[in-house]
Amino acid sequence: DTSVILAWLIERGYEVICFIADVGQEEDFEAAKAKAVQVGARKCIVQDLKKEFVESQCWPAIMCNAHYENVYYLGTSLARPVIARAQIQMAQQEGCSAVSHGCTGKGNDGVRFQFAYAALDPDMEVIVPWRDPKFFGTFAGRQELLDYAAKKGIPVSTTKAKPWSMDENLAHCSYESGLLEDPDTTPPTDMWKLVVDPEKASDQPERFIVEFAKGIPVKLEYTENGNPKFVTEPVELLTAANALARRNGVGRIDIVENRYVGIKSRGCYETPGLTCLRKAHIDLEGLCLDREVRAFRDQSVTIEYGRLLYNGLYFSPEREVLQSYIAKSQENVNGRVRVKLYKGNTIIEGRTSGSSLYDMSESSMDELGGFLPTDSTGF
Repeated sequence: DTSVILAWLIERGYEVICFIADVGQEEDFEAAKAKAVQVGARKCIVQDLKKEFVESQCWPAIMCNAHYENVYYLGTSLARPVIARAQIQMAQQEGCSAVSHGCTGKGNDGVRFQFAYAALDPDMEVIVPWRDPKFFGTFAGRQELLDYAAKKGIPVSTTKAKPWSMDENLAHCSYESGLLEDPDTTPPTDMWKLVVDPEKASDQPERFIVEFAKGIPVKLEYTENGNPKFVTEPVELLTAANALARRNGVGRIDIVENRYVGIKSRGCYETPGLTCLRKAHIDLEGLCLDREVRAFRDQSVTIEYGRLLYNGLYFSPEREVLQSYIAKSQENVNGRVRVKLYKGNTIIEGRTSGSSLYDMSESSMDELGGFLPTDSTGF
């Protein structure tokens, strides 16, 4: 969409500066910059936002076990606030009078960007081709976009043979539209980009240890080619978790979800590292988190936080209030979790913590400990 929109805007007399957010997608940024200039952009700016994305978006999502409708871990939603903020800052620095995006009128992303732009710079004009009758009257769908791209000599990754759209960042890759719009069509095997087919993953399990401090992953210990390794830097940690999960088939889902705009959508997602880190975090909370704090967080914070992110309301006061509670709830979530990955499964093998609320003697069925049988009277 974006490649065609660039040419379309130029045809209408706009001078365009392209902006690319590096949020960890596997992309040739130099080639993308060259393509933008080739199509007609005045210049193309690439900004590295990976560290901000991990620290400000991915880690808080893990801290509250964020999800949408139980199964979607919000990979696309998490990246949009970081991208929108950087895009507005770039537009302001370059003296632009307007910003634009390539989101369709039927999806969530258009809403997410619109809300973000309005919160960050209410006076900035927003050009949305997919809501312009002149544009969608010409391009009814992706087939017309592909025809236009071919006519104009614009190289695009989507083809008529593989007519699905993709969105990738360091946390995940999403796939939708095209043949995926039939919810009973099995995704083709060559669609999946990141995660190995679980059936084809190694017959040998792979293990790692992740350490958390106040609910945040701070260290990952693993083995690479027989050599012990560890990482602590946030981007490197998520990248290493991704590599482990990808080669062991962890993180694929295929769902039908309820979009904010009121329609249902079929989406396929690969969320490798975030999936196994999130599961390890949930497990550690069982050891460290107070029962009532956890219940309140799960019922009143986790679901609402995921809903706000999914619906594009990151830049809202209610999200800020929830974020403060998330941080408070995680003060005692410190420790290490041992994890085994095997053919699509994330299996917890053990956990330990210096701030554990678990008392083995008290819980034991083989000794009285500090909890006498009579203490349960009245329950």
